[in-house]
Amino acid sequence: MEIIDEIKNKFGSKIKKFEEKNPRRFYIDVLPTDIVEIAKVLFDDFSLRFIIATGIDRRDGLEILYHFSEDKTGKIVSVRVLITNKEKPEIDTISKVIKGAEWIEREMWELLGINFKGHPNLKHLLLRDDWPEKNYPLRQGQGEGRK
Repeated sequence: MEIIDEIKNKFGSKIKKFEEKNPRRFYIDVLPTDIVEIAKVLFDDFSLRFIIATGIDRRDGLEILYHFSEDKTGKIVSVRVLITNKEKPEIDTISKVIKGAEWIEREMWELLGINFKGHPNLKHLLLRDDWPEKNYPLRQGQGEGRK
């Protein structure tokens, strides 16, 4: 069975939207409350490699894409979540199941203001320690020098 079929079978109704961009690129939309479970299964059970996560400030919320690779086939699976509360954006950390996610979550916390609940070390990574609170450089209309 192909990895994509296995993922669809495993997660069923937890997949809110599935999109195949091309034969090697897939997007799966899930609720933020399901990300830890899904990341754990992809990483541990399906042995997909965690590549990176990316955060995007959208009009309707803050989106995180968690990118995983099946290296033997070259398939990339991106799991998308949308955090709709931009005033207090938070999501559980996946760093407890994927240690390699710690730094990118710190970066998104710092630059987008997303609180990763349960993260072991949310502190500045890129910005200086005296950076103004609630000033997130990758948020629309924010950042140093923007009003």
